[in-house]
Amino acid sequence: MKKLINLTLIAMACLAVACHKDATLTKLQPVAFTGALTSTTTSVDITPTDTASNVITFNWPAVVYPYKSHVTYTLQVDLPTDTIGASPWANAQSVTIGSDVLTKTYKGSDFNTLAIAVGIGANDTGKLVVRVQAYQDRDAYSKPITINVITYKPAVVVPPFNAGYPVLYLPGDYQGWLPNAIVSSSFGTAAAPTVGVYPISTAPNIYEGYIYEPAGGTYQFKFTNAPDWNHITYGDSGTPGLLSPTSTTNLTLPGAGLYEVSANPVTLAWAYTLTTWAIIGDATPNGWNTETEMTFVPSKMAYTIKLSMITAGSFKFRANNAWNIDFGIDNGTGGSNRIFYADNPVFGGPGSKPGLNNMTVPADGTYIVTLYLGDPNNYYYTAVKQ
Repeated sequence: MKKLINLTLIAMACLAVACHKDATLTKLQPVAFTGALTSTTTSVDITPTDTASNVITFNWPAVVYPYKSHVTYTLQVDLPTDTIGASPWANAQSVTIGSDVLTKTYKGSDFNTLAIAVGIGANDTGKLVVRVQAYQDRDAYSKPITINVITYKPAVVVPPFNAGYPVLYLPGDYQGWLPNAIVSSSFGTAAAPTVGVYPISTAPNIYEGYIYEPAGGTYQFKFTNAPDWNHITYGDSGTPGLLSPTSTTNLTLPGAGLYEVSANPVTLAWAYTLTTWAIIGDATPNGWNTETEMTFVPSKMAYTIKLSMITAGSFKFRANNAWNIDFGIDNGTGGSNRIFYADNPVFGGPGSKPGLNNMTVPADGTYIVTLYLGDPNNYYYTAVKQ
């Protein structure tokens, strides 16, 4: 009997041990991105000509959850300063991509809008930090990446010609002779550029701006005071340097290149100067004695260069390796990157805005510096640290 009791106790103990082994805790299995978030570029320079073009694409690997179901992905975009501290990513802009979608492409206008919404100013430079959030029954996050961004000012609706908006249009064979339309021609796709009343000029009635003539055309154009052919058009009078509002003869430039063009609809005087642009100053490697040539990008109507800069010096932009046409800056007008002519013979010599400063950079390093000449009423530059 005693043996039977002992055997019974041993059996109960074994059963208890067996039951304890069966009662293992169930834990959530960890999930994570097994690869990196990538982008097609780490620097996006957006201009109004990029609005319908793809400027950046993000790609990321799938996150595998234990339960086989759809995974929702969200792109989170924030400023670097908002991704650290007590509440990181709290101010991020979240863009839902969708279920099981592993890529996102942005057109210029959409990425410009996103960058401005995050906190980079219009017509400014900055950095965005981007990561991807995956969700099924819990969150997983990719490692963030940083994108350098240059934004542009959203397009302003141009009032009708009779509202006094200060521009003249420059249609020509290089863009299909359409005064205010995007067209495709044998020389590419372009819109009729404009010349505008220089914002700070004391010279009345002078319109000034830039026109790019690609190689291979007739280099002919006209001025029009409206975005059509139904109003005043200015052609060649037959006298060098003078326009005619009734002439059917086109104006002609000597050849390919970027020209500064000016016109006075009152005196009918007009002029042009073929230009190339450079950067010069003791903030640049060559100092004030030797300028550094910049590269023209026709699609952006801009000159650009990548070079080392120092914050202890300053710099300027000048045309044609001379001090006849050059830009200075007034930090109190129109933002820190708004520039004005310090010298320009179109306006009678020196620029009309006194007290212009040289440009500077905030820190030593390598910069992409870009000079934008496409809007005659808003010349500006950007300097993006790499």
